[in-house]
Amino acid sequence: MGPSTPLLIFFLLSWSGPLQGQQHHLVEYMERRLAALEERLAQCQDQSSRHAAELRDFKNKMLPLLEVAEKEREALRTEADTISGRVDRLEREVDYLETQNPALPCVELDEKMTGGPGTRGKGRRNEKYDMVTDCGYTISQVRSMKILKRFGGPAGLWTKDPLGQTEKIYVLDGTQNDTAFVFPRLRDFTLAMAARKASRVRVPFPWVGTGQLVYGGFLYFARRPPGRPGGGGELENTLQLIKFHLANRTVVDSSVFPAEGLIPPYGLTADTYIDLAADEEGLWAVYATQEDDRHLCLAKLDPQTLDTEQQWDTPCPRENAEAAFVICGTLYVVYNTRPASRARIQCSFDASGTLTPERAALPYFPRRYGAHASLRYNPRERQLYAWDDGYQIVYKLEMRKKEEEV
Repeated sequence: MGPSTPLLIFFLLSWSGPLQGQQHHLVEYMERRLAALEERLAQCQDQSSRHAAELRDFKNKMLPLLEVAEKEREALRTEADTISGRVDRLEREVDYLETQNPALPCVELDEKMTGGPGTRGKGRRNEKYDMVTDCGYTISQVRSMKILKRFGGPAGLWTKDPLGQTEKIYVLDGTQNDTAFVFPRLRDFTLAMAARKASRVRVPFPWVGTGQLVYGGFLYFARRPPGRPGGGGELENTLQLIKFHLANRTVVDSSVFPAEGLIPPYGLTADTYIDLAADEEGLWAVYATQEDDRHLCLAKLDPQTLDTEQQWDTPCPRENAEAAFVICGTLYVVYNTRPASRARIQCSFDASGTLTPERAALPYFPRRYGAHASLRYNPRERQLYAWDDGYQIVYKLEMRKKEEEV
């Protein structure tokens, strides 16, 4: 062993003391940290146990309440089903009573004594209408109702062209608008994103009300109602009919409607001043004037020139009327209440004189959402296209001969 060996041993022995002291402090620090972790774990375990116990207690308290709530829900569901059944039965009973005790037709006493509505003299051509077709049908009842969807606002119009060769659907939303939606077919209209499938046709003048009509490839509509604010000149109190070519998108004809002092014909549809209709005989117009503000008037129009061929004063009241349509030369007026309830055909007027009011059926329409903003008859399909508070509805009609008894 060399002379430097004792010195090395002495050096190692001199450093062993501080190293042992540092190791002792490190062990104490680790023990304190472990003790703190154990204490926190114990606290977490205690809290978890306490929360679990509280959750069990809450569950035990809620289970009886949930059972009671479930029983009450079942009882309410059963009661609702019972009420619904009673309402349906009441509806059927009302329909039966109405068929057994129909409402009186809208024929006034003075009209009966003087020979009917055709003799009311106000300077109108109230002669009987000469049918140009062999159509001799009248409504027997509203056979069924189908709700297609909800599109647009509470007032509008949707229809097919009764003379068209395609299945296009025309939708005119609102009472003052200038853009019509055109759908290729009914299926496209019923889609959720229907507007994407539609083409848009813009007319040069906004239409007024819901009295528009699509007929023979043309859109017929009225513009500028009487008394319109800002109007002036001789046309201030008149109504102009527009004939618009849907394919060419041009106005092909226009005519001032030959009636002064026009007022809304339907007491429940204040935005419409003239209601255009089409049937097997052609084009018609329903309107009212200040000269007789209690009853509706009917006019036969020439679809080519918009000239008025004949006019009639009808016995059908304006009060509580909401819409009308024409079938085989007979005007059918639909009435409702305010607020809206079940509508019914309560007045009819046959321009040809074949169907008397006493022999006409006065059926109810099925329950719906509100009131009809428009009704369009399709003679090819024998059904009505209705706009009811934004819902588009199809009514299938059951017909009978005019000569048959009700």
